[in-house]
Amino acid sequence: MNTIELIEFEEKYHNDFKRLSYEWLEKYVSVEPEDERILSNPKEVIIDKGGSVFLAKYGEEIVGTVSLIRVNDTTFEIAKLAVTEKYQGLGIGKKLMEHCLYVSRQKNTRKIILYTNHKLNSAIALYKKFNFIEVPIINNKYIESDLKMELYL
Repeated sequence: MNTIELIEFEEKYHNDFKRLSYEWLEKYVSVEPEDERILSNPKEVIIDKGGSVFLAKYGEEIVGTVSLIRVNDTTFEIAKLAVTEKYQGLGIGKKLMEHCLYVSRQKNTRKIILYTNHKLNSAIALYKKFNFIEVPIINNKYIESDLKMELYL
C-alpha cells in the first residue's frame, strides 16, 4: 500500500502545484489576482523570500499542497492548502498542516496566519483542531476572504 510522503517544491512540480491550487480555487471560491501571482511564480513569491511550498505525494502522484509564505521575521501565512478531491478524507490536509507547524517552529516563528472563507466549513474545522482562532481582518490581500485566523506558537 502506498503512503503519503511530504516533499519540498522543485520546479518539476510547478504544474502539480498549479493544478491542485486551481482545482481547489475553482471549486470553492475563485481565482484572484493574488492567487495568479503566487501560482505563476512560487519560487520568486514564496521560496526566495524565505517561505516554503510542500507537496503530498501518494505513490508517484502529487495529491496535495500547502505553502508557508513569510510575512515578516516572526510570522508565516499558510496558503494554498489543497488536496485533490479523490484523496480528500484521508488526513492529507492534517499531515500538511502538521508539517507547516513543525517547520514554522524550527524557524522560530511566533505566529502563523491564514485567510479563508466562512463557507469552507471543513477547512475551518481543520484549522480549529490546530487551535487557530478567528481575528479581525486588517489589510486583506484576498478579495473573497472573509475570515482571518491565527495561531501563536
